[in-house]
Amino acid sequence: MSNSIKSMTPKEIVAELDKYIIGQDEAKKSVAIALRNRYRRSQLDERMREEITPKNILMMGPTGVGKTEIARRLAKIMDAPFVKVEATKFTEVGYVGRDVDSMIRDLVEASVRLSKQVRIEENREAASKVAEDLIVKAIIPGREKSQAPIGNIFDSFMNNAPYKTQKQEYEEKQKEKSISSQEATETEMARDQVRKQLREGSLEDQVIEIEIEDTPKLNQLDMQNEGMSIAIGNIFDSMMPKKTKKRKVKVKDARKILTEQEAQNMVDMDLVIDEALENAEQNGIVFIDEIDKIASSSSMRSGADVSREGVQRDILPIVEGSVVNTKYGPVKTDHMLFIGAGAFHVSKPTDLIPELQGRFPISVELKNLDKEDFVKILTVPENAIIKQQKALLETEGVEINFTEDAIDELAGLAYLMNEETENIGARRLHTIMESLLEDISFSLPDDETECITIDREFVKDRFKQKIKEVDVDKYIL
Repeated sequence: MSNSIKSMTPKEIVAELDKYIIGQDEAKKSVAIALRNRYRRSQLDERMREEITPKNILMMGPTGVGKTEIARRLAKIMDAPFVKVEATKFTEVGYVGRDVDSMIRDLVEASVRLSKQVRIEENREAASKVAEDLIVKAIIPGREKSQAPIGNIFDSFMNNAPYKTQKQEYEEKQKEKSISSQEATETEMARDQVRKQLREGSLEDQVIEIEIEDTPKLNQLDMQNEGMSIAIGNIFDSMMPKKTKKRKVKVKDARKILTEQEAQNMVDMDLVIDEALENAEQNGIVFIDEIDKIASSSSMRSGADVSREGVQRDILPIVEGSVVNTKYGPVKTDHMLFIGAGAFHVSKPTDLIPELQGRFPISVELKNLDKEDFVKILTVPENAIIKQQKALLETEGVEINFTEDAIDELAGLAYLMNEETENIGARRLHTIMESLLEDISFSLPDDETECITIDREFVKDRFKQKIKEVDVDKYIL
Protein backbone atom coordinates (compact mmCIF):
# COMPACT_ATOMS: atom_id res chain seq x y z
CA MET A 1 0.00 0.00 0.00
CA SER A 2 1.45 3.33 -1.00
CA ASN A 3 2.23 5.91 1.69
CA SER A 4 0.62 8.70 -0.36
CA ILE A 5 -2.78 7.00 0.00
CA LYS A 6 -2.31 6.04 3.65
CA SER A 7 -1.27 9.54 4.69
CA MET A 8 -4.14 11.46 3.04
CA THR A 9 -5.56 14.14 5.35
CA PRO A 10 -9.27 14.00 6.30
CA LYS A 11 -9.92 17.02 4.03
CA GLU A 12 -8.25 15.27 1.07
CA ILE A 13 -10.30 12.12 1.71
CA VAL A 14 -13.55 14.14 1.75
CA ALA A 15 -12.49 15.92 -1.46
CA GLU A 16 -11.94 12.50 -3.09
CA LEU A 17 -15.37 11.27 -1.92
CA ASP A 18 -16.97 14.51 -3.22
CA LYS A 19 -16.01 13.47 -6.77
CA TYR A 20 -18.52 10.61 -6.61
CA ILE A 21 -20.99 11.32 -3.79
CA ILE A 22 -23.19 14.41 -3.43
CA GLY A 23 -23.93 15.83 0.03
CA GLN A 24 -23.79 13.70 3.21
CA ASP A 25 -20.95 15.84 4.61
CA GLU A 26 -21.33 14.51 8.15
CA ALA A 27 -20.94 10.87 7.05
CA LYS A 28 -17.95 11.74 4.86
CA LYS A 29 -16.32 13.57 7.76
CA SER A 30 -16.75 10.56 10.09
CA VAL A 31 -15.28 8.03 7.66
CA ALA A 32 -12.42 10.39 6.76
CA ILE A 33 -11.45 10.68 10.44
CA ALA A 34 -11.71 6.88 10.88
CA LEU A 35 -9.39 6.44 7.89
CA ARG A 36 -6.89 9.01 9.11
CA ASN A 37 -6.87 7.41 12.56
CA ARG A 38 -5.60 4.22 10.96
CA TYR A 39 -2.61 6.12 9.58
CA ARG A 40 -2.05 7.80 12.97
CA ARG A 41 -2.18 4.43 14.70
CA SER A 42 0.43 2.98 12.30
CA GLN A 43 2.87 5.72 13.43
CA LEU A 44 2.72 4.65 17.10
CA ASP A 45 5.00 2.18 18.87
CA GLU A 46 3.85 -1.45 18.85
CA ARG A 47 2.62 -1.59 22.46
CA MET A 48 0.34 1.44 22.08
CA ARG A 49 -0.75 0.38 18.59
CA GLU A 50 -2.20 -2.88 19.95
CA GLU A 51 -4.34 -0.96 22.45
CA ILE A 52 -6.02 1.34 19.92
CA THR A 53 -8.95 -0.23 18.10
CA PRO A 54 -10.92 1.35 15.22
CA LYS A 55 -14.07 3.32 16.05
CA ASN A 56 -16.76 1.51 14.09
CA ILE A 57 -19.43 3.58 12.34
CA LEU A 58 -23.22 3.12 12.12
CA MET A 59 -24.85 4.90 9.17
CA MET A 60 -28.58 5.57 9.28
CA GLY A 61 -30.56 6.79 6.30
CA PRO A 62 -33.05 5.76 3.61
CA THR A 63 -32.06 3.66 0.62
CA GLY A 64 -30.25 5.32 -2.28
CA VAL A 65 -28.63 8.22 -0.37
CA GLY A 66 -25.03 6.98 -0.61
CA LYS A 67 -24.30 4.70 2.37
CA THR A 68 -22.85 1.81 0.36
CA GLU A 69 -21.13 4.12 -2.12
CA ILE A 70 -19.28 5.96 0.68
CA ALA A 71 -17.91 2.66 2.06
CA ARG A 72 -16.98 1.33 -1.39
CA ARG A 73 -15.15 4.51 -2.43
CA LEU A 74 -13.43 4.60 0.97
CA ALA A 75 -11.94 1.15 0.34
CA LYS A 76 -10.78 2.21 -3.14
CA ILE A 77 -9.11 5.35 -1.79
CA MET A 78 -7.28 3.32 0.82
CA ASP A 79 -6.57 0.42 -1.52
CA ALA A 80 -7.78 -1.79 1.32
CA PRO A 81 -9.49 -5.19 1.38
CA PHE A 82 -13.23 -4.51 1.38
CA VAL A 83 -16.27 -6.75 1.64
CA LYS A 84 -19.97 -5.89 1.66
CA VAL A 85 -22.36 -8.29 3.36
CA GLU A 86 -26.10 -8.25 4.01
CA ALA A 87 -26.93 -8.85 7.68
CA THR A 88 -30.06 -10.75 6.64
CA LYS A 89 -27.83 -13.48 5.10
CA PHE A 90 -27.03 -14.68 8.58
CA THR A 91 -30.59 -15.43 9.70
CA GLU A 92 -31.72 -19.04 9.91
CA VAL A 93 -28.27 -20.61 9.45
CA GLY A 94 -28.67 -24.07 7.93
CA TYR A 95 -31.79 -23.13 5.99
CA VAL A 96 -31.18 -19.97 3.97
CA GLY A 97 -28.46 -18.25 5.94
CA ARG A 98 -24.68 -18.37 6.21
CA ASP A 99 -22.21 -18.71 9.02
CA VAL A 100 -21.28 -15.25 10.38
CA ASP A 101 -17.55 -16.09 10.15
CA SER A 102 -17.94 -16.22 6.36
CA MET A 103 -17.74 -12.39 6.16
CA ILE A 104 -14.16 -12.54 7.47
CA ARG A 105 -13.27 -15.40 5.14
CA ASP A 106 -14.63 -13.34 2.22
CA LEU A 107 -12.51 -10.39 3.38
CA VAL A 108 -9.36 -12.57 3.46
CA GLU A 109 -10.13 -13.82 -0.07
CA ALA A 110 -10.44 -10.20 -1.23
CA SER A 111 -7.15 -9.37 0.49
CA VAL A 112 -5.34 -12.31 -1.19
CA ARG A 113 -6.64 -11.17 -4.60
CA LEU A 114 -5.40 -7.62 -3.93
CA SER A 115 -1.94 -8.73 -2.80
CA LYS A 116 -1.59 -11.21 -5.66
CA GLN A 117 -2.56 -8.56 -8.22
CA VAL A 118 0.07 -6.18 -6.83
CA ARG A 119 2.76 -8.88 -7.17
CA ILE A 120 1.62 -9.78 -10.69
CA GLU A 121 1.90 -6.12 -11.75
CA GLU A 122 5.43 -5.97 -10.29
CA ASN A 123 6.43 -9.03 -12.35
CA ARG A 124 4.72 -7.94 -15.57
CA GLU A 125 7.78 -6.32 -17.16
CA ALA A 126 10.02 -9.36 -16.60
CA ALA A 127 7.17 -11.67 -17.68
CA SER A 128 6.69 -9.75 -20.93
CA LYS A 129 10.34 -10.44 -21.88
CA VAL A 130 9.87 -14.18 -21.21
CA ALA A 131 6.64 -14.11 -23.22
CA GLU A 132 8.47 -12.46 -26.13
CA ASP A 133 11.11 -15.23 -26.12
CA LEU A 134 8.39 -17.91 -26.11
CA ILE A 135 6.62 -16.26 -29.07
CA VAL A 136 9.89 -16.04 -31.03
CA LYS A 137 10.57 -19.74 -30.35
CA ALA A 138 7.02 -20.59 -31.48
CA ILE A 139 7.58 -18.75 -34.80
CA ILE A 140 11.14 -20.09 -35.37
CA PRO A 141 11.40 -23.43 -33.57
CA GLY A 142 14.91 -24.79 -33.09
CA ARG A 143 16.11 -28.14 -34.52
CA GLU A 144 15.16 -31.01 -32.22
CA LYS A 145 18.10 -33.19 -31.22
CA SER A 146 17.34 -36.63 -32.53
CA GLN A 147 18.57 -39.66 -30.65
CA ALA A 148 19.53 -42.77 -32.62
CA PRO A 149 17.14 -45.59 -31.72
CA ILE A 150 18.70 -48.45 -29.77
CA GLY A 151 17.36 -50.86 -32.33
CA ASN A 152 19.80 -49.48 -34.94
CA ILE A 153 22.75 -51.28 -33.31
CA PHE A 154 21.03 -54.62 -33.63
CA ASP A 155 19.79 -53.82 -37.16
CA SER A 156 23.32 -53.14 -38.38
CA PHE A 157 24.53 -56.36 -36.75
CA MET A 158 21.73 -58.47 -38.28
CA ASN A 159 22.15 -56.92 -41.73
CA ASN A 160 25.91 -57.50 -41.66
CA ALA A 161 26.49 -53.77 -41.96
CA PRO A 162 30.20 -52.79 -42.00
CA TYR A 163 31.67 -52.09 -38.59
CA LYS A 164 32.62 -48.39 -38.03
CA THR A 165 36.04 -47.62 -36.71
CA GLN A 166 36.54 -45.10 -33.91
CA LYS A 167 38.02 -42.65 -36.43
CA GLN A 168 34.91 -42.83 -38.65
CA GLU A 169 32.61 -42.30 -35.66
CA TYR A 170 34.68 -39.33 -34.51
CA GLU A 171 34.58 -37.73 -37.99
CA GLU A 172 30.80 -38.20 -38.20
CA LYS A 173 30.30 -36.64 -34.79
CA GLN A 174 32.46 -33.65 -35.72
CA LYS A 175 30.51 -33.23 -38.95
CA GLU A 176 27.19 -33.34 -37.05
CA LYS A 177 28.51 -30.84 -34.53
CA SER A 178 29.56 -28.48 -37.31
CA ILE A 179 26.14 -28.75 -39.00
CA SER A 180 24.23 -28.21 -35.72
CA SER A 181 26.45 -25.22 -34.85
CA GLN A 182 25.76 -23.68 -38.27
CA GLU A 183 22.01 -24.34 -37.87
CA ALA A 184 22.03 -22.81 -34.39
CA THR A 185 23.66 -19.64 -35.78
CA GLU A 186 21.11 -19.43 -38.59
CA THR A 187 18.22 -20.01 -36.14
CA GLU A 188 19.53 -17.29 -33.83
CA MET A 189 19.82 -14.82 -36.73
CA ALA A 190 16.27 -15.66 -37.87
CA ARG A 191 14.98 -15.22 -34.30
CA ASP A 192 16.67 -11.82 -33.99
CA GLN A 193 14.94 -10.75 -37.19
CA VAL A 194 11.56 -11.99 -35.88
CA ARG A 195 12.15 -10.26 -32.53
CA LYS A 196 12.74 -6.99 -34.38
CA GLN A 197 9.52 -7.45 -36.38
CA LEU A 198 7.63 -8.26 -33.18
CA ARG A 199 8.75 -5.01 -31.55
CA GLU A 200 7.77 -3.07 -34.67
CA GLY A 201 4.30 -4.67 -34.45
CA SER A 202 4.29 -6.16 -37.95
CA LEU A 203 3.47 -9.72 -36.81
CA GLU A 204 0.46 -8.98 -34.56
CA ASP A 205 -2.06 -10.91 -36.69
CA GLN A 206 0.12 -13.94 -37.45
CA VAL A 207 -1.33 -17.17 -36.02
CA ILE A 208 1.09 -19.25 -33.94
CA GLU A 209 0.83 -22.35 -31.77
CA ILE A 210 1.73 -21.83 -28.12
CA GLU A 211 1.88 -24.17 -25.15
CA ILE A 212 -0.04 -23.02 -22.08
CA GLU A 213 -0.76 -24.52 -18.68
CA ASP A 214 -3.97 -26.53 -18.58
CA THR A 215 -5.77 -25.51 -15.40
CA PRO A 216 -9.24 -27.08 -15.34
CA LYS A 217 -11.90 -25.23 -13.37
CA LEU A 218 -12.41 -27.30 -10.26
CA ASN A 219 -15.64 -27.55 -8.31
CA GLN A 220 -15.48 -25.86 -4.94
CA LEU A 221 -16.84 -27.79 -1.99
CA ASP A 222 -17.84 -25.17 0.56
CA MET A 223 -18.16 -26.61 4.03
CA GLN A 224 -19.81 -23.62 5.65
CA ASN A 225 -19.86 -24.78 9.26
CA GLU A 226 -16.13 -25.46 9.34
CA GLY A 227 -15.25 -22.60 7.03
CA MET A 228 -13.04 -24.68 4.82
CA SER A 229 -13.23 -24.36 1.06
CA ILE A 230 -11.66 -27.43 -0.50
CA ALA A 231 -10.99 -27.74 -4.20
CA ILE A 232 -11.36 -31.39 -5.11
CA GLY A 233 -8.22 -32.46 -6.90
CA ASN A 234 -5.95 -29.81 -5.35
CA ILE A 235 -4.77 -32.33 -2.76
CA PHE A 236 -2.79 -34.25 -5.37
CA ASP A 237 -1.74 -31.24 -7.47
CA SER A 238 1.68 -30.93 -5.86
CA MET A 239 2.51 -34.55 -6.66
CA MET A 240 1.53 -34.45 -10.32
CA PRO A 241 3.43 -32.59 -13.06
CA LYS A 242 1.62 -29.59 -14.56
CA LYS A 243 -0.45 -30.42 -17.61
CA THR A 244 -0.04 -28.28 -20.70
CA LYS A 245 -2.12 -27.88 -23.82
CA LYS A 246 -1.48 -26.33 -27.23
CA ARG A 247 -3.52 -23.43 -28.58
CA LYS A 248 -3.47 -21.62 -31.90
CA VAL A 249 -3.80 -17.86 -31.36
CA LYS A 250 -2.74 -14.58 -32.93
CA VAL A 251 0.54 -13.07 -31.75
CA LYS A 252 -1.19 -10.14 -30.00
CA ASP A 253 -3.35 -12.58 -27.99
CA ALA A 254 -0.41 -14.90 -27.31
CA ARG A 255 1.51 -11.99 -25.79
CA LYS A 256 -1.30 -11.29 -23.28
CA ILE A 257 -1.83 -14.97 -22.40
CA LEU A 258 1.87 -15.78 -21.94
CA THR A 259 2.65 -12.56 -20.05
CA GLU A 260 -0.18 -13.23 -17.59
CA GLN A 261 0.88 -16.87 -17.20
CA GLU A 262 4.55 -16.06 -16.62
CA ALA A 263 3.73 -13.19 -14.23
CA GLN A 264 1.60 -15.57 -12.14
CA ASN A 265 4.34 -18.22 -12.16
CA MET A 266 6.79 -15.65 -10.73
CA VAL A 267 4.51 -14.91 -7.75
CA ASP A 268 5.59 -16.34 -4.40
CA MET A 269 2.20 -17.36 -2.96
CA ASP A 270 3.58 -17.88 0.59
CA LEU A 271 4.68 -14.25 0.64
CA VAL A 272 1.37 -13.10 -0.88
CA ILE A 273 -0.64 -14.94 1.79
CA ASP A 274 1.47 -13.49 4.64
CA GLU A 275 0.97 -9.97 3.23
CA ALA A 276 -2.74 -10.55 2.62
CA LEU A 277 -3.42 -11.75 6.18
CA GLU A 278 -1.56 -8.76 7.61
CA ASN A 279 -3.43 -6.38 5.27
CA ALA A 280 -6.82 -7.89 6.16
CA GLU A 281 -6.12 -7.68 9.91
CA GLN A 282 -4.78 -4.12 9.92
CA ASN A 283 -6.66 -2.42 7.05
CA GLY A 284 -9.73 -4.58 6.27
CA ILE A 285 -13.12 -2.86 5.98
CA VAL A 286 -16.33 -4.87 6.51
CA PHE A 287 -19.54 -3.13 5.43
CA ILE A 288 -22.60 -4.74 7.08
CA ASP A 289 -25.68 -3.55 5.17
CA GLU A 290 -29.33 -3.92 6.24
CA ILE A 291 -28.25 -4.08 9.88
CA ASP A 292 -31.64 -2.63 10.85
CA LYS A 293 -33.32 -5.83 9.58
CA ILE A 294 -31.78 -7.81 12.46
CA ALA A 295 -32.81 -5.25 15.11
CA SER A 296 -35.62 -6.58 17.33
CA SER A 297 -38.41 -4.16 18.10
CA SER A 298 -38.78 -3.76 21.88
CA SER A 299 -42.57 -4.26 21.64
CA MET A 300 -42.24 -7.79 20.28
CA ARG A 301 -39.51 -10.27 21.12
CA SER A 302 -40.80 -13.60 19.89
CA GLY A 303 -40.88 -15.69 16.72
CA ALA A 304 -38.64 -14.20 14.04
CA ASP A 305 -37.22 -11.64 16.48
CA VAL A 306 -35.51 -14.40 18.48
CA SER A 307 -33.61 -15.37 15.32
CA ARG A 308 -32.64 -11.73 14.70
CA GLU A 309 -31.26 -11.33 18.20
CA GLY A 310 -29.31 -14.55 17.70
CA VAL A 311 -27.68 -13.07 14.60
CA GLN A 312 -26.71 -9.96 16.56
CA ARG A 313 -25.10 -12.14 19.22
CA ASP A 314 -23.22 -14.05 16.51
CA ILE A 315 -21.94 -10.82 14.94
CA LEU A 316 -20.91 -9.38 18.31
CA PRO A 317 -17.69 -11.41 18.91
CA ILE A 318 -16.52 -10.71 15.33
CA VAL A 319 -16.96 -6.95 15.79
CA GLU A 320 -15.51 -7.02 19.32
CA GLY A 321 -12.42 -8.89 18.18
CA SER A 322 -11.89 -12.61 17.83
CA VAL A 323 -9.89 -15.14 15.81
CA VAL A 324 -11.51 -16.64 12.71
CA ASN A 325 -10.07 -19.70 10.98
CA THR A 326 -9.69 -19.39 7.23
CA LYS A 327 -8.09 -21.70 4.68
CA TYR A 328 -5.04 -19.38 4.70
CA GLY A 329 -4.67 -19.46 8.48
CA PRO A 330 -6.18 -17.79 11.58
CA VAL A 331 -7.13 -14.09 11.29
CA LYS A 332 -7.71 -11.62 14.12
CA THR A 333 -10.60 -9.16 13.71
CA ASP A 334 -9.54 -6.72 16.49
CA HIS A 335 -8.33 -3.96 14.16
CA MET A 336 -10.74 -4.30 11.23
CA LEU A 337 -13.08 -1.38 10.60
CA PHE A 338 -16.77 -2.31 10.65
CA ILE A 339 -19.34 -0.01 9.06
CA GLY A 340 -22.98 -0.84 9.76
CA ALA A 341 -25.74 0.66 7.63
CA GLY A 342 -29.50 0.55 7.57
CA ALA A 343 -32.60 2.58 6.78
CA PHE A 344 -34.06 2.13 10.32
CA HIS A 345 -37.60 2.87 9.09
CA VAL A 346 -39.36 0.43 11.42
CA SER A 347 -36.72 -0.23 14.07
CA LYS A 348 -34.34 2.21 15.76
CA PRO A 349 -30.61 1.88 16.49
CA THR A 350 -31.56 1.50 20.17
CA ASP A 351 -33.39 -1.75 19.24
CA LEU A 352 -30.00 -3.39 18.65
CA ILE A 353 -28.68 -5.27 21.69
CA PRO A 354 -26.72 -2.87 23.97
CA GLU A 355 -23.41 -4.76 23.50
CA LEU A 356 -23.62 -4.32 19.71
CA GLN A 357 -24.61 -0.64 20.03
CA GLY A 358 -21.50 -0.13 22.13
CA ARG A 359 -19.30 -1.54 19.35
CA PHE A 360 -20.55 1.14 16.92
CA PRO A 361 -19.68 4.30 18.88
CA ILE A 362 -19.98 6.68 15.91
CA SER A 363 -23.55 7.16 14.65
CA VAL A 364 -24.14 9.19 11.50
CA GLU A 365 -27.51 10.12 10.04
CA LEU A 366 -27.66 10.56 6.26
CA LYS A 367 -30.31 13.01 5.09
CA ASN A 368 -32.92 12.60 2.38
CA LEU A 369 -31.99 13.97 -1.04
CA ASP A 370 -33.73 17.15 -2.19
CA LYS A 371 -34.16 18.63 -5.67
CA GLU A 372 -30.80 20.49 -5.59
CA ASP A 373 -29.04 17.24 -4.70
CA PHE A 374 -30.64 15.50 -7.68
CA VAL A 375 -29.45 18.29 -10.03
CA LYS A 376 -25.88 17.81 -8.75
CA ILE A 377 -26.09 13.99 -8.96
CA LEU A 378 -27.11 14.30 -12.62
CA THR A 379 -24.20 16.56 -13.57
CA VAL A 380 -21.37 16.92 -11.01
CA PRO A 381 -19.80 13.49 -10.17
CA GLU A 382 -17.14 11.96 -12.41
CA ASN A 383 -19.53 9.12 -13.18
CA ALA A 384 -22.67 11.33 -13.38
CA ILE A 385 -25.74 9.72 -14.98
CA ILE A 386 -25.93 12.28 -17.82
CA LYS A 387 -22.21 11.76 -18.61
CA GLN A 388 -22.82 7.99 -18.76
CA GLN A 389 -25.78 8.37 -21.15
CA LYS A 390 -23.82 10.75 -23.41
CA ALA A 391 -20.92 8.30 -23.61
CA LEU A 392 -23.26 5.38 -24.40
CA LEU A 393 -24.99 7.19 -27.27
CA GLU A 394 -21.70 8.52 -28.66
CA THR A 395 -20.84 4.90 -29.50
CA GLU A 396 -23.73 5.06 -32.00
CA GLY A 397 -22.37 8.31 -33.50
CA VAL A 398 -25.03 10.49 -31.82
CA GLU A 399 -24.34 13.54 -29.67
CA ILE A 400 -26.98 14.13 -27.01
CA ASN A 401 -27.29 17.42 -25.10
CA PHE A 402 -29.38 18.24 -22.04
CA THR A 403 -30.44 21.87 -21.46
CA GLU A 404 -30.33 23.26 -17.92
CA ASP A 405 -34.13 23.49 -17.72
CA ALA A 406 -34.37 19.78 -18.77
CA ILE A 407 -32.02 18.79 -15.93
CA ASP A 408 -34.05 20.93 -13.51
CA GLU A 409 -37.27 19.25 -14.67
CA LEU A 410 -35.76 15.74 -14.29
CA ALA A 411 -34.54 16.54 -10.76
CA GLY A 412 -37.96 17.93 -9.81
CA LEU A 413 -39.65 14.84 -11.23
CA ALA A 414 -37.38 12.50 -9.25
CA TYR A 415 -38.00 14.42 -6.02
CA LEU A 416 -41.78 14.42 -6.61
CA MET A 417 -41.87 10.68 -7.28
CA ASN A 418 -39.85 9.93 -4.15
CA GLU A 419 -42.23 12.06 -2.05
CA GLU A 420 -45.44 10.58 -3.48
CA THR A 421 -44.40 6.94 -3.66
CA GLU A 422 -41.57 4.88 -2.16
CA ASN A 423 -38.42 6.90 -1.46
CA ILE A 424 -35.65 5.06 -3.31
CA GLY A 425 -33.21 7.99 -3.29
CA ALA A 426 -30.84 8.57 -6.20
CA ARG A 427 -31.86 5.26 -7.80
CA ARG A 428 -35.03 7.04 -8.95
CA LEU A 429 -32.90 9.02 -11.43
CA HIS A 430 -31.85 5.81 -13.20
CA THR A 431 -35.48 4.74 -13.73
CA ILE A 432 -36.48 8.20 -15.00
CA MET A 433 -33.47 8.49 -17.32
CA GLU A 434 -34.05 5.05 -18.84
CA SER A 435 -37.71 5.86 -19.47
CA LEU A 436 -36.81 9.26 -20.96
CA LEU A 437 -34.33 7.84 -23.50
CA GLU A 438 -36.13 4.55 -24.18
CA ASP A 439 -37.46 5.51 -27.65
CA ILE A 440 -34.22 7.25 -28.68
CA SER A 441 -32.10 4.23 -27.69
CA PHE A 442 -34.48 1.89 -29.50
CA SER A 443 -34.30 3.81 -32.80
CA LEU A 444 -30.48 3.95 -32.91
CA PRO A 445 -28.30 3.50 -34.92
CA ASP A 446 -29.83 5.91 -37.42
CA ASP A 447 -27.82 7.53 -40.25
CA GLU A 448 -30.01 10.66 -40.24
CA THR A 449 -29.63 11.39 -36.52
CA GLU A 450 -26.40 13.09 -35.43
CA CYS A 451 -27.41 15.43 -32.63
CA ILE A 452 -30.32 15.36 -30.15
CA THR A 453 -31.18 18.15 -27.73
CA ILE A 454 -33.36 17.39 -24.74
CA ASP A 455 -35.15 20.38 -23.18
CA ARG A 456 -37.88 20.90 -20.58
CA GLU A 457 -40.67 20.46 -23.16
CA PHE A 458 -39.24 17.09 -24.28
CA VAL A 459 -39.18 15.88 -20.67
CA LYS A 460 -42.71 17.12 -19.93
CA ASP A 461 -44.06 15.61 -23.13
CA ARG A 462 -42.41 12.28 -22.34
CA PHE A 463 -43.90 12.04 -18.85
CA LYS A 464 -47.21 13.98 -19.08
CA GLN A 465 -49.31 10.83 -19.49
CA LYS A 466 -47.46 8.78 -16.93
CA ILE A 467 -47.61 11.37 -14.17
CA LYS A 468 -51.41 11.56 -14.51
CA GLU A 469 -51.80 7.79 -14.20
CA VAL A 470 -52.88 6.55 -10.81
CA ASP A 471 -50.88 3.34 -11.06
CA VAL A 472 -47.35 4.61 -11.73
CA ASP A 473 -45.60 1.41 -10.62
CA LYS A 474 -44.88 0.32 -14.21
CA TYR A 475 -43.02 3.56 -14.87
CA ILE A 476 -41.30 3.89 -11.51
CA LEU A 477 -39.80 0.48 -11.15
